[in-house]
Amino acid sequence: MLTSGTGRNELLLKQGGKHVMVRYFIPVGCPADARVVFVMHGADRSGEKCLNDWMPYANERRFLLVAPEFSDQEFPGATGYQFGNLTTRAGQPMPREAWTYNMVEPIFDAFRERCQINNGQYCIYGHSAGAQFVQRFVCFASRPRMSRAVSANAGVYMLPDTATNFPYGFGGTGPGAAGLCAALGKPLIVLLGTADNDPHHKALSHSLEAEAQGSSRLARGNFFFACGEKAAAAIQAPFGWKLSFAPGIGHSDKDMAHFGLKCLFSE
Repeated sequence: MLTSGTGRNELLLKQGGKHVMVRYFIPVGCPADARVVFVMHGADRSGEKCLNDWMPYANERRFLLVAPEFSDQEFPGATGYQFGNLTTRAGQPMPREAWTYNMVEPIFDAFRERCQINNGQYCIYGHSAGAQFVQRFVCFASRPRMSRAVSANAGVYMLPDTATNFPYGFGGTGPGAAGLCAALGKPLIVLLGTADNDPHHKALSHSLEAEAQGSSRLARGNFFFACGEKAAAAIQAPFGWKLSFAPGIGHSDKDMAHFGLKCLFSE
């Protein structure tokens, strides 16, 4: 059992010239080899809200909860967060260590060292903008020790297509065709609220690339998964993705969390 550092706490990580505040929670009496769950915030950039929403689940299920916070000041806009901070807003390339996708592993290492955690793997969950982060993280992170990833109610996806440019496809990125093949085999669960079907939702992207994926988040998620199945079949690659639904749930981070938890802990 973990005898020190229980409760809620935080650590500050500096990586690639950027700072990430990491809030975490360890239930009292939790074993050192308990499951580690990363919860990625949405566009509100509030790791504290994620921590507060998920702490009851961590207590109930006895897992170690980690909620990084990528501030809008250091990681501005979609480019800086869910699109990975691969470039500046002006389009200048960022060093790989400054990519948001490549910060999860150092956070995991810092958390394990500080809290003397034995588990060598983690799960990762994100809703909305956090779901976009998770979906692209699965494709771009360098050798992630991730056992399972859940992308819930993303507004737009990076399609498994090398002809479409990033952030809407693999085109123009380092991973290319080999990265696409690897991504298709990853343990990614696409979680969709069946009531997240409003084509006029205030936070829904209406870019040409997004609209081409469908009129709502529900439609876009189904389209993305179908594209994954088709791409894997076309190149005869292993397909590790799964599709799951949250019946009657709309675009609500809090309501989706219950279904996200079931995906993370299902066998």
